[in-house]
Amino acid sequence: MTTEKEQMMNALSVFIRQRAGLEFGNYGDLRSYRQEQRMITKDRHQAFELFRFVDRSESITSDRIKAEAKNRLEWKNGGWEYTTGQYFPVEYRRAVCSLLSCVLWNWFREECNCETREKIQAAARREFSRAVAQRWFS
Repeated sequence: MTTEKEQMMNALSVFIRQRAGLEFGNYGDLRSYRQEQRMITKDRHQAFELFRFVDRSESITSDRIKAEAKNRLEWKNGGWEYTTGQYFPVEYRRAVCSLLSCVLWNWFREECNCETREKIQAAARREFSRAVAQRWFS
């Protein structure tokens, strides 16, 4: 029997792993297409870095995750539903990063006694790569 958090995290892992579905016809040349691919791959790596931290932290509950899942990425009927803004391939993993960084921001504040923005950012710099800390906790 799995907990709701395990279900959420398993479904989120599947969501992150899905193919981006870039269409070459939407790009003027190979260079811009490859550049977009690289950005999407970076988003994937950052999403999984945040994912691993949330997944292994027992004090981060499904309720805490659901409290932040209220914008484009929502937990409904036992699955993640994403509302596309402009172009799904370039934004769906960023939505995961945004969700998880919000969860972690509140977790750092409440569980780690980081009362100020600066303390939360310092905690994020200790826990995550420079790229993740700068992009999602600035």
